[in-house]
Amino acid sequence: MFFLPKGHQLTSLVSGNEIFEKLGAIGTLSNLLVYLTTVFNLENITATNIINIFNGSTNFATLLGAFLSDAFFGRYKILAFCTVASFVGLFAIQLTAAIEKLHPPHCEESAICQGPTEGQMTFLKTGLGLLMVGAAGIRPCNLAFGADQFNPNTDSGKKGITSFFNWYFFTFTVAQMISLTIIVYIQSNVSWAVGLGIPSALMFVSSIIFFMGSKLYVKVKPSGSPITSIVQVIVVATKKRRLKLPEYQYPSLFNYVAPKSVNSKLPYTYQFRFLDKAAIVTPQDQINPNGSVTDPWNLCSMQQVEEVKCLLRVLPIWVSGILYFVVIVQQHTILVFQALLSDRRIGQSEFLIPGASYYVFLMISVAIWLPMYDRKVMPLLQRLTGKEGGITLLQRMGIGIFFSILSMLVSAKVEKHRRTLALINPLGVETRKGAISSMSGLWLIPQLSLAGLAEAFMSVAQVEFYYKQFPENMRSIAGSLYYCGHAGSSYLSSVLISVIHQITAKSETGNWLPEDLNKGRLDNFYSLIAALEIINLGYFVLCARWFRYKGTGSSSIELEKATKQSERSATNCVNDSNL
Repeated sequence: MFFLPKGHQLTSLVSGNEIFEKLGAIGTLSNLLVYLTTVFNLENITATNIINIFNGSTNFATLLGAFLSDAFFGRYKILAFCTVASFVGLFAIQLTAAIEKLHPPHCEESAICQGPTEGQMTFLKTGLGLLMVGAAGIRPCNLAFGADQFNPNTDSGKKGITSFFNWYFFTFTVAQMISLTIIVYIQSNVSWAVGLGIPSALMFVSSIIFFMGSKLYVKVKPSGSPITSIVQVIVVATKKRRLKLPEYQYPSLFNYVAPKSVNSKLPYTYQFRFLDKAAIVTPQDQINPNGSVTDPWNLCSMQQVEEVKCLLRVLPIWVSGILYFVVIVQQHTILVFQALLSDRRIGQSEFLIPGASYYVFLMISVAIWLPMYDRKVMPLLQRLTGKEGGITLLQRMGIGIFFSILSMLVSAKVEKHRRTLALINPLGVETRKGAISSMSGLWLIPQLSLAGLAEAFMSVAQVEFYYKQFPENMRSIAGSLYYCGHAGSSYLSSVLISVIHQITAKSETGNWLPEDLNKGRLDNFYSLIAALEIINLGYFVLCARWFRYKGTGSSSIELEKATKQSERSATNCVNDSNL
């Protein structure tokens, strides 16, 4: 590792920390759905909604972590604190399995299936809350902190950042694959106490690896709250909403950039022109001798306005991402119950693949495609198109949404086949779940592989897209926006499940999502999501056509000004000659 360039050395430490952190967190959370239904004796719908709400709240908490990082503490301090919080949270969850008084008795050991007490749920929620605190800082800051180790002003630094995003997701995928196979198997077949103890130990190792590089890291200092600047633009534009923009506006608007600003100067763009009113200079506005404004709540610079425009341009793309992630949510929640009611044997052996482990096939798809894309496909596309990444980030995201549609259509087809065989030719009965279908669980691989390709295109491109399109002082917030998309999809998925469950329960055709999936129509639910994704793809294409990348707006504004002045001069010369 120490023979690598400095940026790569430091990101190797960050990636090492990331692997062990993900091994710890995913090793607990990937099988948490099964843990809630088997150890805490919760119903499928209840457990699924708890997971969706927890994931949603955890991902939304990244906004707070990003804000504190960018405004006050910096990414290093936030990562240090949150890494420790994650370890304590994982240890608390491990105790709920290791200590009998912290979970209800198993249903097989009692005549009545008893649910958890209020105290047991409180202790579990405390552990989940600490995990939420850890994720609030680690998720938005880890990517940006790793990218901070490269110099974006050099060619090697730019290439390093692009490659880092691909390899970051590769290490993330490796961690998930190990968690979803080895750790989940130990949890399901050996002992929950041991299986949850391993992630705690791995999180402890993660903390040690992270602190090993504390004296080597490039630590970007916080530059104050970027949220304040955003609010100032909105407030001032609202105050000056009745003012009329000049006919040729840009030169007459207030255009000041602080000498020590970490943000690159942005060109003028014609989108969201109502915000330009925040930069209209009135007789009441006072300018300091150094060119800065006396009261930033009465006048904003065009640089501030363009930074807000960057944020607003990204939001429609982000909304599309929320709808996309609904597909991925199904592949690690409801799919687990599908797997439990399928033939999970490998060949003629008695070995059963744990239900939560099937998600690893999605990760394998990502792990195969990302290195291939980074080393083979992307260089080829670069030669063909002449673009830095081969194809644009928005094009990659659109391809990801297309694969998500295919994944849902295949999911519906496979589920219909699984349900038919469960009713006609069952292998046995799963306790509290229903008849086990004779369909091999390996038939779930195609839909997971397609979802993996969708992730390889969409998620990697989305994170890089946010990182590059946000102003430099908002990059932690850019990272949190990705996770907020996951949060929105978790909440949306929970709402969809609850609404469909309640509406169809009263219908003549029967409940689509009952406790026993064989009595429901999960295939209809998947088809409904596929239809939503088709609409989402159309919406995304419209947003992509409208979008303008940062720094590629009306950057020739001064040239236009010079052209207009030349035209006026030529007209005057013609008029003079006619005289």
